[in-house]
This record gives sequence, C-alpha cells and structure tokens, in this order.
Amino acid sequence: MSLRSWTQTFIAVTLWINLSEIFRYFVFVMPMTRATLFMVPDVAPMNLPVFLIWGAWDTLLTVMAIWIYHLHEVRFGATRQAVLLAGTTCWATLFLLFWIAMLNMNLARLETALVALPLAWIEMIVAAFIAQRSARGLA
Repeated sequence: MSLRSWTQTFIAVTLWINLSEIFRYFVFVMPMTRATLFMVPDVAPMNLPVFLIWGAWDTLLTVMAIWIYHLHEVRFGATRQAVLLAGTTCWATLFLLFWIAMLNMNLARLETALVALPLAWIEMIVAAFIAQRSARGLA
C-alpha cells in the first residue's frame, strides 16, 4: 500500500470510527455508565484530558482496523470473508476484552455491554469495509 493510499485509508477509517464512537458513547454508554456508577464523583466526565485519551483510543482503533484488515486481505483476498473476519477480530480483541474486564470488575452493567458490544461490532465491520474500499481507491 502506497503512502498516499494508506493516508486516504487512515483518514476515511478515522472519520468513521470517530463518528461511531461519539454516537455510541454519548447516546448510550455515557448515560448508562452515569446511571450505573452514580455514586462515583464526576463519573464519565467531559474535559480536555478525556478528549485527548479518546483521541488516542480512536487512533489505536483506526490503526488496528487497517492493519488487521490488511492481514486478513493477504490471507483471504479482498473478500467479504476478510472484512467480516478482520472486523470481528478487531472487535473481539479490543471491545469484547474491554467489556469483559469492565463486567468482571463490576464497573459496568450487562445491559450496557449488550448495547455497546453489537454497536462496536458493526463499527469494526464497517471500518474493515472502508479499509477494503479505500485501499482499492473506491472510497
């Protein structure tokens, strides 16, 4: 993949992931977390340090989505199977692991995870699809 193609792919996937993360967090996760952990002062705050960490998280998601898609594309070709496997691999290693840990530590409710996880899976599938299309120059 050329530098130009990688940059275009990075931008396209980043835009999608940022929009998806913002939607899921503000509409579902933040209100549900605040309701669950109401006794924690300033739980789920919105401030500069949080946004900087969120930027690092979204960048990690973008890099992993592109890289893991590329690995699956090398193995399976530019197929639907590669998109589904790459998106599911990203989802399982980043989101599923995170939510299992949160549930295990009693820092989240199952209801929150049952909303967040399917939305995150769709996010990663779409990110892999964008990576596929962008790498082909169709994005």
